[in-house]
Amino acid sequence: MNTFVDQIKIEVHAGKGGDGMVAFRREKYVPNGGPAGGDGGRGGSIILKVDEGLRTLMDFRYHRIFKAKNGGNGMNKQMTGPSAEDTVIAVPQGTTVRDLDTGQIIGDLVEEGQELVVARGGRGGRGNIHFASAKNPAPEIAENGEPGEDHYLELELKMLADVGLIGFPSVGKSTLLSVVTGAKPKIAAYEFTTLVPNLGMVMLPDGRDFAMADMPGLIEGASKGIGLGLKFLRHIERTRVLLHLVDMSSEDPEQAIQRYRQINHELANYDPELLKRPQIVVATKMDLPNAQDNLDHFKAELQEDTTLPNVPRIFPISAVTHQGVQQLMQLTADLLDQTPAFDSESHDEQLVAEYKAAAPEKETADFTISKDEDGTWVLGGAKLLRLFDMTDLTHEQSQLRFARQLRQMGVDDALRAKGIQDGDLVRIKKFVFEFVQ
Repeated sequence: MNTFVDQIKIEVHAGKGGDGMVAFRREKYVPNGGPAGGDGGRGGSIILKVDEGLRTLMDFRYHRIFKAKNGGNGMNKQMTGPSAEDTVIAVPQGTTVRDLDTGQIIGDLVEEGQELVVARGGRGGRGNIHFASAKNPAPEIAENGEPGEDHYLELELKMLADVGLIGFPSVGKSTLLSVVTGAKPKIAAYEFTTLVPNLGMVMLPDGRDFAMADMPGLIEGASKGIGLGLKFLRHIERTRVLLHLVDMSSEDPEQAIQRYRQINHELANYDPELLKRPQIVVATKMDLPNAQDNLDHFKAELQEDTTLPNVPRIFPISAVTHQGVQQLMQLTADLLDQTPAFDSESHDEQLVAEYKAAAPEKETADFTISKDEDGTWVLGGAKLLRLFDMTDLTHEQSQLRFARQLRQMGVDDALRAKGIQDGDLVRIKKFVFEFVQ
C-alpha cells in the first residue's frame, strides 16, 4: 500500500459557544436580587500545527472529519461556563491549506511549530445580566452560543527540500540520493521504481548541510498528467537548486539531449519560473561504455543550441564508483550559498487569483427570501441564521427581541414587497410562525 499521501480533503467543525443563562438571585434577605445568569464559554477552535516529525498526510486518510468541543453553558450567580479546549491537528512542514468553498489559499505552513486557525469556535451567549435596564430590570432574555465555523479544506503537501533531483526514470536519482544521504530509496533496473518522493540530508565535511529530494515520474507529458509527473511536480516548487540528471549510457547518442530538452519542456509547461532556478546538468553512469562519447555529443549539441540563454554547467559522475560525487555536492552547496531562499508568495498569489476566478460567488446578503411549493415563505442568509441560532426561543422576551432584530434588518418590509399576506407561514430552518402585519 502506498504510504505517501500528499493531497487530502478534510472537514473541520469548530465548537459552538455555550448558551447564556436566564437566572435570578434567590437569597435570604435579598428580596430584589435581580438577574444572575452567566455567559456561556467559548467553543473550541480547530488549529493546524506544523510537526517536523511528519513527512506525509497519511494520518488523514482514515480520519477526515474533525470536530472541536462546545463551550459550557452559563451558570447561576453570574458564573461563566467553561471554554472548550482547542483541537490541534499536526501537519507536516510544507502543507498548503485551501478553502474548497472559495478556492482561496488560506495558509502555507512551513515553519516548525507554526499554527493556523482554520475554524474559529463560537463565542458564548450572553446571560440575562447583560440585558437588564431601567425599563426591564428582570429580563428573561439570554443568548444561545454562537455556532462554530465549518469549513471544507484541501491539504496539499509540498516537500521542503533545498535541492531537487529531476530527470527521466532510471537515470540514477535514487542511487545518487542513497550515496550522499542516509535515505534508503528502492533501487531497481526498471522504470518507475520510485513511486513517491524521497528526502535525505546531505552532510559535508566542512559542516554545511542541505536537504535533497528525488522527484519521480517525470517523462514527456508529465505536466499534462502522463506518468506520475503531475502528481509530484508540485514538490519541485519549493526547491532552490535543481540537479538535472541525464543518463549517458544509452546506445543511442541522441537520447540524452532529447530527454534533457523534454524534461525542461515539462518544467516550463508546469511553471515557467522553474527554469529560472539554478540548474546543474549531471551526466550519470559515466562508468559504463559509450558514456564518454555520448557526453561529448551532448556537449556539442548544447553548444549549438541557440535557444539557450547560456550553456549550463555539466558535471559528470558515477554514483556506483563515487566518481565526482563529492565534488558535485560541494558545487551544489556553493550554489545554494549564492541562491536566496525561494519566496513562494508570488506563486501563491497567482494560485489564489486563479481559484478565486473559478470559485462560486459567496452569498453576501444579510438575508434571503424564497417561497416553497406549499406557499410557506423561507428566510435564509448568513447574518439572519446566525441571529436565529443565537436566539433562545424558550423565552417570550427573547422571541420578541429576535422579531425586533428582523424588523431592523428590513425583513418585514422585504416580505411585504414580495406580497406576503396576514396569516402566511414563515419558516426559518425548522421554526415556523405566522406573519402578522
